[in-house]
Amino acid sequence: MYEIFALDKIKLTQYLFFTGKGGVGKTSIACATAVNLADGGKKVLLVSTDPASNLQDVFNTELTGHGLPIEGVPGLIVANLNPEEAAREYREALLAPYMGKLPPSAIASMEEQLSGSCTVEIAAFDQFSRFITDQQTEEMYDYIIFDTAPTGHTLRMLQLPSAWSNFINESTHGVSCLGQLAGLEDKKDMYKEAVATLADKDRTTLVLVAKPEKTPLLEAERSSLELSELGINNQLLIINSVLAKATDALSEKIRAEQQDALNHMPAGLRKYTTYTLPLRSYNILGLEKIRTFFTRDDYGNVSNRTAPVDLKQIDALIDDLYNSGKKVIFVMGKGGVGKTTVAAAIALALAHKGTKVHLTSTDPADHLKFVIDTTANITQSHIDERQELLNYQNEVIEKARETMSEEDLEYVKEDLRSPCTQEIAVFRAFAEVVDKAEDQVVVIDTAPTGHTLLLLDATQSYHREVQRTKGEIPISVQRLLPRLRDEQQADVVIVTLPEATPVWEATRLREELHRAGIQNKWWVVNQCLSLTDTRDSMLLARAEAEEPWLNKVKEISKDHFVAIPWLEDASIKNIINLANKD
Repeated sequence: MYEIFALDKIKLTQYLFFTGKGGVGKTSIACATAVNLADGGKKVLLVSTDPASNLQDVFNTELTGHGLPIEGVPGLIVANLNPEEAAREYREALLAPYMGKLPPSAIASMEEQLSGSCTVEIAAFDQFSRFITDQQTEEMYDYIIFDTAPTGHTLRMLQLPSAWSNFINESTHGVSCLGQLAGLEDKKDMYKEAVATLADKDRTTLVLVAKPEKTPLLEAERSSLELSELGINNQLLIINSVLAKATDALSEKIRAEQQDALNHMPAGLRKYTTYTLPLRSYNILGLEKIRTFFTRDDYGNVSNRTAPVDLKQIDALIDDLYNSGKKVIFVMGKGGVGKTTVAAAIALALAHKGTKVHLTSTDPADHLKFVIDTTANITQSHIDERQELLNYQNEVIEKARETMSEEDLEYVKEDLRSPCTQEIAVFRAFAEVVDKAEDQVVVIDTAPTGHTLLLLDATQSYHREVQRTKGEIPISVQRLLPRLRDEQQADVVIVTLPEATPVWEATRLREELHRAGIQNKWWVVNQCLSLTDTRDSMLLARAEAEEPWLNKVKEISKDHFVAIPWLEDASIKNIINLANKD
């Protein structure tokens, strides 16, 4: 259907940006591109601004933000920037003028408002803007490759005139996501030049990376459309981890699902030149594997392996939730890890035990209707994320319009497109459901991050919304926040996959929850090939690669984790059958 990717098939510009959802393989592709170009005699700079970057593991080298040569690859310099450290320095610089002049509670509120993912992205953009706009760097290297690219939201925010106006200077409480951009006033021209370079098709190519799955492809489409709105149309798409052939029932199922996703490619991606890369049996670590990533995979004849015997299955989680009498159960995880299915399985299992359960989700998938139609003791509701976000945005904008100029209002409108705003909007809807269900166990598919919870709690202990929104915080949210912090009432189940990036992202999610005073006990590692009876050599090799990540989750969770096999029919019915096994 699509050609297999190779460097000689594309027009190479000096600047190459790789972007995509966490875990799709953008770091592997960026590294392989850099090494292969350097092997061809080119001078290459590879820069990562990804907080989840594993560049140091890939090259087995302690990296810094200043750039180091890689032994065995003449001509390659690699810099691993730390945007979280940059964000910390950024916060300190902005808060310094207020220290000792404002009360500690106000400082704490400002600090939290500058702790979100968007602030980290601004700090990352600040770092790689220097590389894009530095003439000496441009002259020194044939190719400058970036692992990650800024989102459209960040770029739009930087381009708004009001982002640099007195609206920001005079706002002592800051904003929820990007913080006080006036603190970067002296870099405005540099950012403008950086954005212009991104949009120059003769200088820059943006490489969208996705997996042949519905969620990563939709995420790629969203990123592509956001960037296109800003005139950044010099894009191409690489679909990574395509299973080349099938030799047993499980591999046939996986291949069929991948082909279905490719056949139903989101409309926004179809206009771009698209390439594929085969699923590899190994983790992309070490120069040998980096060099051969685009060309071959010698996994050989992997012997049949025995599934780990010490992994708990989902019944251990269900029994603990049931026996502990928890009233509110949040299921959290990054998109694409299967949290909706796990939430439905938990709800169904508790209902089978005689508990009255209400399941609420943002996923309108048909398998949730199966729960309602066939099971006693359970009710289900669906929350429309788009509608809730629209309602919330309209509410805030109408109130802001009473006191703000149109220029400043544009800043608020863009701020309301941030991830934090969507979390707050949806969270309010979830809170309404929980507040009406005092006599049931409520299972909630998804939850806000610890940062968003702290934003809601930043100023007056559950009683005021983030000040910049001027929005009203409902009584249901006031009640829910303390409940979430009560370990006797609430539990958070984190869902991940047995792979590097999903595990590291889940770990950061857990740290954010702890920072907000919310504890997490159980983890679910979904889609484990190591628990299947596959005979396919490729899948067996992938199963072996899961072991270190299962061990990592075991360590982090103190062995409070369950593993779910990659099921040929990954439905809640199959998962609940696992829970009901004697």
